[in-house]
Amino acid sequence: MLSRTLLLGAASVLAMSSFAHAETLTIATVNNGDMVRMQKLTEDFTKKNPDIKLEWVTLEENVLRQRVTTDIATKGGQYDVMTIGTYEVPIWAKQGWLLPLDGLGADYDKSDLLPAIDAAVSVDGKLYASPFYGESAMVMYRKDLAEKAGVKISEKPTWDEIADAAKKMTDKSTETYGICLRGKAGWGENMALLTAMSNSFGGRWFDEKWTPQFDQPEWKKALTFYVDLMKEAGPPGASSNGFNENLALFQTGKCGIWIDATVAASFVTNPKDSKVADKVGYALFPTGGVENHGNWLWAWNLGIPAGTKKAEAAQKFVSWATDKAYTELVASKEGWANVPPGTRKSLYANPEYEKAAPFAKITLDAMNAANTTKPTVKPVPYTGGQFVAIPEFQGIGTAVGQQFSAALAGSMKVDQALQSAQALTTREMTKGGYIK
Repeated sequence: MLSRTLLLGAASVLAMSSFAHAETLTIATVNNGDMVRMQKLTEDFTKKNPDIKLEWVTLEENVLRQRVTTDIATKGGQYDVMTIGTYEVPIWAKQGWLLPLDGLGADYDKSDLLPAIDAAVSVDGKLYASPFYGESAMVMYRKDLAEKAGVKISEKPTWDEIADAAKKMTDKSTETYGICLRGKAGWGENMALLTAMSNSFGGRWFDEKWTPQFDQPEWKKALTFYVDLMKEAGPPGASSNGFNENLALFQTGKCGIWIDATVAASFVTNPKDSKVADKVGYALFPTGGVENHGNWLWAWNLGIPAGTKKAEAAQKFVSWATDKAYTELVASKEGWANVPPGTRKSLYANPEYEKAAPFAKITLDAMNAANTTKPTVKPVPYTGGQFVAIPEFQGIGTAVGQQFSAALAGSMKVDQALQSAQALTTREMTKGGYIK
């Protein structure tokens, strides 16, 4: 009995010693549903890696972007793993701020990544961030409200078709609004939607000489259409609504049409969270008269800052969170419809996923249709679908987003917002040396 007690005591001391020497990874992430779910499932990782502890910093999208950008640019060293977008990855990799992910292990299978997503997070063939979920943008709409209003939304709708349906589906007496679109200012919030929307009207941020194009008719048409439609068929306070706010409106039955990221489809069809789960239809992002359905392409990815002293442990975590086994873990806990979408070919070849996710085909169609090397119908000197892939875009995009959010709120006229956007963008692009 004594020897058994001593052995147990020794084991306990060893366990405590191991725990005391565990490496702690600090992970910065966004407060989106898929990321929150990942945190709840990390016991699977810590059981397999008892020498690694996880500390989470979960932030609203705009705040996350600001914090991780400041930290990595100043080599602050606050985070060991960062949630970053396809915008940041190539820019930061070229600046030497991210470590190449060459230690993800044999099970990771880089060849399984969707080609468009792989290209977006690789530089010279090397992976610099691992995609957690990928997305394009699409129309999600209430089939029951459309039927009641006597409208039909085609698979490739025009903006005029969407506007007509939204107005007819609006019933303000029951707080049911025909359309929800992003209004919250931010380069990745309202400007993601409005850049894609402008692309679909034939607009562009810059001409071939980097001259801003907010004084051109395509931007005026797109922004006027957006503001007028939201005033007539959108919810009150729309200038404060981003992805999460509009998701809540749609899930609670307050919104007839929501045009946003394809990743939202699993949330609006989840009966645990959505009152309208069995009533949702889908269509491609609308067009304003040119053959361009927005060209939105995005992924939230896990990257490792070059300044971390815990690179090996960080790569273990990144591999766990983004490999095929994680997809199967989510499926076992939450069902196939709720796995992170838009990153792996194997998911879209999986009949169980196709059966569980009625939005799978249109998500893949939207992602395959996106061409970030030719985001608009006119020639441009930049790449990027719903953003412009230059370092200055974060600041410029957010400043322009503030003007357009003010136009939506009614504190500024559309013409004023466009003039202000033209002036501030010209100033910053001249300062950056783009305009000679």
